[in-house]
Amino acid sequence: MHTPQLAAHDELSPEATSALRLWVILARAHAAISAHATDDAARHGLTLAEFGILEALFHRGPMLLGEVQRRILVSSGGITFLVDRLTAKGLVERRSCPTDRRARYAALTPRGETLVAEIFPAHAEAVTAAVSGLSLDDQAHAAELIRTLGIHAAETPLPAHSLAAAKSA
Repeated sequence: MHTPQLAAHDELSPEATSALRLWVILARAHAAISAHATDDAARHGLTLAEFGILEALFHRGPMLLGEVQRRILVSSGGITFLVDRLTAKGLVERRSCPTDRRARYAALTPRGETLVAEIFPAHAEAVTAAVSGLSLDDQAHAAELIRTLGIHAAETPLPAHSLAAAKSA
């Protein structure tokens, strides 16, 4: 019995072959670098998302929860859960917004600020080591290319079938 297979590599257009290759390479590179960052955060009893929140608040100061959410790319429910966990650890506190009763800020506690100041330099070194396979110039060039790619992908409308599936879910 013959089992149908996906189209052979040579049946794909050069554009599709290139796009799929790039996607796989980006995904593998992200996973490899993320493993270093995740391992470093875990040394301090934090998930990478929790570390991302602490780092954002450390470098930007108190932020609205929605702003933190967009910065670290988690869902609105996810940001609430993560801030709750960091609050329980005594690292983050919620503050009311003086101009909007519905809005809440997240801010580092003194303990959170001390922790991030202490652990951020080693975290930066872990990420630096992970990407040091490229020169500084190549890192800058890659960052610009990937940024351009991300902007294009974000501005490209999803196919109609994707939107219909999302609405029915």
